[in-house]
Amino acid sequence: MPVGMMGLAMVMYLRESLGSFELAGIVLGVYFVAMAAAAPVQGRLIDRIGPAKPLAITGILAPLSFAIFIVVVWAKWPIGAVFGAVVAMGLFSPPITVLTRTLLRHRFAGDEDRRMAYAVDSILMEINFTLGPALIGIVLAFARPLVAVIVAWVALALSIVAFMRTPALKYWQQEPAGERHLLGPLTDARLVLVFFLAMGLTTACGALEVGYPAYTTAMGSPAYAGLLLALNSLGSAVGGAVFGVVRLRMSVEKQFAMLLAIFGALLFLHLAVNAIALFAIVAFFAGCAISPAFAAQSLLVSRLAPARYATEAFTWASTFIVSGLGAGMALAGLLTEQVHVKAPFVAGGVLMLGCGVAALFLRGGEVEA
Repeated sequence: MPVGMMGLAMVMYLRESLGSFELAGIVLGVYFVAMAAAAPVQGRLIDRIGPAKPLAITGILAPLSFAIFIVVVWAKWPIGAVFGAVVAMGLFSPPITVLTRTLLRHRFAGDEDRRMAYAVDSILMEINFTLGPALIGIVLAFARPLVAVIVAWVALALSIVAFMRTPALKYWQQEPAGERHLLGPLTDARLVLVFFLAMGLTTACGALEVGYPAYTTAMGSPAYAGLLLALNSLGSAVGGAVFGVVRLRMSVEKQFAMLLAIFGALLFLHLAVNAIALFAIVAFFAGCAISPAFAAQSLLVSRLAPARYATEAFTWASTFIVSGLGAGMALAGLLTEQVHVKAPFVAGGVLMLGCGVAALFLRGGEVEA
């Protein structure tokens, strides 16, 4: 749930305090870059010693650093203190999403079972991306952004407790100690290409995280940002459900390329409408390609990564993903302030079409599961 809440809550909270979407986007970009830098270190550590200790440490420090961020922004401390707080938030972000996807790899051996599992994972993520922004939007309609960001903090703290109390970790399979390459999964060129394509996908998604609030603010209805983000995520959940049950004859690699290109084409539809009601419809359909694309990406990582690098491969994917989110938010903030309120959608569409072409270089074929 906090994954779907923090982006909007932090954007609006920072914008109110700092007075600019551009600066708010840069701060969030730093947060995601810090998260990206820490993820592979966490992944390699988890592959070596298991998930219990890293979860316990981040479970304490993540809510603490988020609380410090809230106080620093509220007290209007210098911008350096704000950057320091979000860096700490990123470094100690709990690896719950990465662990979930690694555990699904351990739990399911067959390609079709994993396909369904990762589709369900994407759907559940998007349900949270639907409910999270909607809840934040409701809070913003009746209260200041400070209240919204506190609600996101509570969700973060509760999510950590909830995950650690589930029996999910019983599926963990610790690999025996053995020789490991310094670069780990980065030695596989196809995996690296998948990582970069995932980064492109989330750069476009990050542009939406700022693009929708900027558009609704320009229209004089900032509270509708949560609705647009929620509808976009709802569309993604619907798309993920369809992807999980439909069996296509083309390879996963070709499906991934097709989904990226479709997402890019749908982003351009935002240019054709102006009324918020029509914009909401476009937001829903634009989301329909997101969850299937993430599910295909997760399946490719699970197929290509050797067992000894299972968690580290997903953390590298997470590194590229959150780097893309941060880059997308920062870019969207800049484009919104300097070019046009719809410029983030154009940039995202161009990027996705390019990624769709690049994904064609992923050769299909049987890969060890």
